[in-house]
Amino acid sequence: MGASSLQGRRAAVRTAREDRRVSRPRHGAARGERVRVMTMVDVLSTSGGAERLALLVATKLDPERFDSTLCVTRWPPTSAAISGPAAEKAYELVERSGIGFLPLAHSRRAELAPWVRLGRFLRRERIEVLHAHKFGSNARGALIGRLTGVPVVLAHEHTWSYEGQPLRRFVDREVIARGSDRFLAVSRADQRRMSEVERIDPSRTLFVPNGIPDPPAPSGRDVRAELGIAPDAPLIGLVGVLRPQKAIDVMLGAVALLKQRRPDVRALLIGDGFERGELEAQARALGVDEHVLFLGLRADVPDLLAALDVAVSSSNFEGGSLAVMEYMAAAKPIVATAVGGTPDLIEDGVHGLLVPPREPSALAEAVERLLADRDAAAAMGRSAAHRRAEEFTIEAFVRRLEALYLELLASKRPARAL
Repeated sequence: MGASSLQGRRAAVRTAREDRRVSRPRHGAARGERVRVMTMVDVLSTSGGAERLALLVATKLDPERFDSTLCVTRWPPTSAAISGPAAEKAYELVERSGIGFLPLAHSRRAELAPWVRLGRFLRRERIEVLHAHKFGSNARGALIGRLTGVPVVLAHEHTWSYEGQPLRRFVDREVIARGSDRFLAVSRADQRRMSEVERIDPSRTLFVPNGIPDPPAPSGRDVRAELGIAPDAPLIGLVGVLRPQKAIDVMLGAVALLKQRRPDVRALLIGDGFERGELEAQARALGVDEHVLFLGLRADVPDLLAALDVAVSSSNFEGGSLAVMEYMAAAKPIVATAVGGTPDLIEDGVHGLLVPPREPSALAEAVERLLADRDAAAAMGRSAAHRRAEEFTIEAFVRRLEALYLELLASKRPARAL
């Protein structure tokens, strides 16, 4: 669906919700007895790790204890890049959840009106916890939250490379970290870089591991037959946005090397992004265009994962990779680059195999190792699934955040019964 049609369909709903002061109580305790929390993110989507997690946090907070509002700064969408099925699905989830919804209709132009509206809303609704996600919302949340007297302000960084961008490091340190009660990191590596690279006071940072919902069970469809892949062909796959961070070019290089030893190898790329055309051209240049299927965004990821022999993450950097967690939940043998938070998820040789980034040969050799020893690969997949179920569920993630909200709010208002 295009951005213009989405905008038109949502305008009346947005106006009506603003007239009702947007936030409305859900079932459970009266609103005045619950902690008023705003989750703030730039884009509404079920695609992209940070956007998905922000949406899940807002919709899964315990309604008996928390009155939840989701603020999306760039809604309705004004470009094709932030519209489409993933945005539509996310909006429908918000509507079904019954939480409050505050769209700010911010564009990339310099404009003050959305932020004035946000400040007024924070004051009027007496928001007690403002939890922002990703750089843009982190910076604005830290500034506006403090200016409007929100008791607890949290910033949540979902990963970046921490290389270059001195202005970005300055804003992280001097604006976001100073303006928030805690600056949350999704991996221990990111938390270390906040201190070592950005020189942020370690006492202001906190590592909170990500989590994902239990995925739907596979339907049992014969995905291989549908895609024209032989039942016994080695099949590997990657789930992710087609952007430089994910290093899909390295994945393609590994497929080219694997093809020399296993001519029938096939690879699925599940996801879309602005690099797709360039990557398709690279696949042709490497002679693997008939071995790699670019599937785009799919609603049947559990079925696709079930068909794989090995799941791959070739990223240059990661935070707490939701794709790797999805592989774990599907009990898939995993080969992943040892970057960012991935070693927090995968112990090499136990839950999968870790390889250096930007090395197609190492990636190909690790995949070949798992393809050659199916029993060991299956055991790693089972271990990964067990660990994910024990440590990295969405319920555990949200409960950790709820406890943090209450702890910080109690330190600001010790007399209030929480």
